Amino acid sequence: MTKQDLNYWMMYHEVHHLKRQGCSLRKISEELVLNFRTVRKYLSMSEEEFFKHLEVQSQRYKKLILYEEFVKERLGLFPETKSAQMHDWLKENYIDFPPVCEKTVFNFVLYVRQKYNIPQQHESRQFFPVEELDYGKQLQADFGEYIMRMANGSRKKVYFFTMVLSRSRQKFVYYVTQPFTTQMAIIAHEKAFAYFQGITEEVVYDQDKLFLHDENKGDLLLTREFKAYTMLRNFNLYFCRKADPQSKGKIENVVKYIKQNFLYNRVFIDVDTLNDQSMDWLSRTANVMVHHRTHKIPFYEWHIEKNYLKSFTPIPMDYDPYIQHSVHKDNTISYKGNFYTLPEGTYRNKDTTVLLRIEDNHMSIYNMDKTLICKHIISIDKGKLIRNTDHKRDKSFKIVEMTVQIASLFAQSSVVEEYLEKVRKSKPRYIRDQLIIIRNLINDVGIECSFMAISFCNENNIYDAASLRSVAGKYAIDQKQNIHISEKIKLLTNPENLYKANIKPVTSNISDYEKLVSN
Repeated sequence: MTKQDLNYWMMYHEVHHLKRQGCSLRKISEELVLNFRTVRKYLSMSEEEFFKHLEVQSQRYKKLILYEEFVKERLGLFPETKSAQMHDWLKENYIDFPPVCEKTVFNFVLYVRQKYNIPQQHESRQFFPVEELDYGKQLQADFGEYIMRMANGSRKKVYFFTMVLSRSRQKFVYYVTQPFTTQMAIIAHEKAFAYFQGITEEVVYDQDKLFLHDENKGDLLLTREFKAYTMLRNFNLYFCRKADPQSKGKIENVVKYIKQNFLYNRVFIDVDTLNDQSMDWLSRTANVMVHHRTHKIPFYEWHIEKNYLKSFTPIPMDYDPYIQHSVHKDNTISYKGNFYTLPEGTYRNKDTTVLLRIEDNHMSIYNMDKTLICKHIISIDKGKLIRNTDHKRDKSFKIVEMTVQIASLFAQSSVVEEYLEKVRKSKPRYIRDQLIIIRNLINDVGIECSFMAISFCNENNIYDAASLRSVAGKYAIDQKQNIHISEKIKLLTNPENLYKANIKPVTSNISDYEKLVSN
């Protein structure tokens, strides 16, 4: 008997000893770091049966004994790792990993845990079975999020959209690095349908605000974008009631599977790499392992089910990171239950809109030509007014003061002031920047060139500082050329007579004038 067999033998007797003391299966399992099924099996065996069992077990471990150090190292770092994820890690890190069943890996992981005394944490969450449906009948969809580790030690939250074919259990998942919008969710649908090579009759969802505006006692009110998409794709919608896991238990299990098998302890590099790794995982593990419920391989079942799916023709779609939002009369926008201020004067009429771009926990707001207006930090609260104090400040007096100050530099100040007022009407939201440019322009080219440029722009209905600066620059260049020409002196037309330029006139002595005056 080997040392390891001796340890098992002692474990067997310890299990029976604790049972005789009145301990429950769970208590024995926690005390001895054993799976409760193992405890139950040990209790059901006689000493002779257990001895034969040890002989069989010693043969079963030989296939994976080469990977003992790898399994031990991973369990040491992440003791809560499940055998299914360890199975995937082994296949991912060893190209020549032998084709063994999940039970073999489970037993080997348990063997390593017991050998090196590495306990496992357990979860208490329960899931409920859903009845089997016909091929091509139903897809279930859901969202998830997960905080991943990065190589530099920091954390990165990722968001994912996943779908599963209810009959075959073929899975799909798509990752992004910012919260999903309706448009992004539609793009994820398209990628999933392309992966499945077809569309089912029905898709099951949670009551997610990206899709559903209001349930209204059974009368579903879809969001505008998603309603247009579902009419185009023509599939039935089923929205689960809250706290009703029976209706979508399959996708609940997929979300859990993704988090615990693929994402758990995976290092985030970038989202494209993550999606590539995920596709490899789907084809390597998620869709080719025997499903515990159906006892069939999803990939092979999908080959049958895709013949029952409705045909799919891709719709060309490009992701636009900008979200269009309406502006309220009080110069605010609403986003995820909060109100964010905009600079005074942003609202012009009921059709005023801006563009939002969300990056991590920051919101950038742009006008419709994608010029940045302002930025805010996104609040996690609800019903708050997120104010930029600069937006609240009344700047009208200072603008008037700057206008008068600039106009007073000119002799014809009323003409200049009239022109600056026209600039203000043309660029109301950027008048401060416009006046600063004009003020700097006067310092650079002077009063004369600046006034000539203002007169020219006023006559030609040009009311922006950039154009004024260009015109003034042209006048300044012409003025310098004229000065240079006038200052150039031609001494003599004949070069041979240049010596005359050096002739000095005869000067009289002041004493001569004094003598004349005295006489």
